[in-house]
Amino acid sequence: MTYSIAPFPNRHRKKRTHYSGVFIVGMAFLAFIVIGLTVSLSIRACSHHKNYAQEEFQSAKPNKLPVDTKYEDIPEVSQPYEMPDSVIRICMPRPLEGISEQIIRKISYIVSYNKDTKIPNWVAWHLTAEHTDGPYKRMNNFYEEESVGIPRATIDDYRGSGWSRGHMCPAGDNKWNETAMYDSFSLVNVCPQNANLNSGLWNSLEIDCRRWAKRYGDIYIVCGPVFLNREHETIGVNEVFVPEVFFKVVLCLNDYPKGFGVIVRNTDGNRKRDLYYNSIDQVERITGMDFFPMLPDKLEDSVESEVDMNLWN
Repeated sequence: MTYSIAPFPNRHRKKRTHYSGVFIVGMAFLAFIVIGLTVSLSIRACSHHKNYAQEEFQSAKPNKLPVDTKYEDIPEVSQPYEMPDSVIRICMPRPLEGISEQIIRKISYIVSYNKDTKIPNWVAWHLTAEHTDGPYKRMNNFYEEESVGIPRATIDDYRGSGWSRGHMCPAGDNKWNETAMYDSFSLVNVCPQNANLNSGLWNSLEIDCRRWAKRYGDIYIVCGPVFLNREHETIGVNEVFVPEVFFKVVLCLNDYPKGFGVIVRNTDGNRKRDLYYNSIDQVERITGMDFFPMLPDKLEDSVESEVDMNLWN
């Protein structure tokens, strides 16, 4: 019998051709899956990068929480917090006459800004026991206040001036809230201040105020610059005025209502004669301001007419 060899190779080639087509289709399908996964991962990566950039932008002003801060350690504060109108009515001095005054409300303080001096006339706030500490660290991010007109104080005005940027409402009173901490570094809350005074007597007084707020539950504070009848030094191209004196008045309405005032020279501040405890009435005569005018008359007279530091210490 004679066999033909031709049909076998032909069948074999057809079978290989069939398997090759399946192989090509399979590879194409696999490539499609790989490409799809790659695109999907790329989109997710881009989306994650976008969120990260947004988080950085949002935290560019307030610092993020310290690494060791636990969320359960953060005091619960309604957001955004603002000083209630009832508190502002107690804190605010009577409107000034014949002096430039722009009232600005921040999260934890209210300020009377003077466009002529480029510093505050006064800064007032309500310091509660809960606000004497918190998880938010000092930022040191002093910034120009865009809500006031030009010319205004800038960071460059203070550089090389020989004067420090002295807080009126201190950063130490604003650790309880991230926005409050950020707001405390606005230049409307700052005056040119002797560096030794800033870190010495003035700082000691701020620490005392936090101690009193803890002891009595809450206190009301107003402070600011005083200009003597002389030609005033200015700093920077924007001519920011340098105060010769600072004042602070403190009011407590809990326990036995009491108040006192302080006058301190804008000098090294390391001598007893640089710091004077006064009645609030005496500080009013020196500054020309009327503090706590919304208190009932009898209460206002009693807390402002006398000073007895034994009641505080």
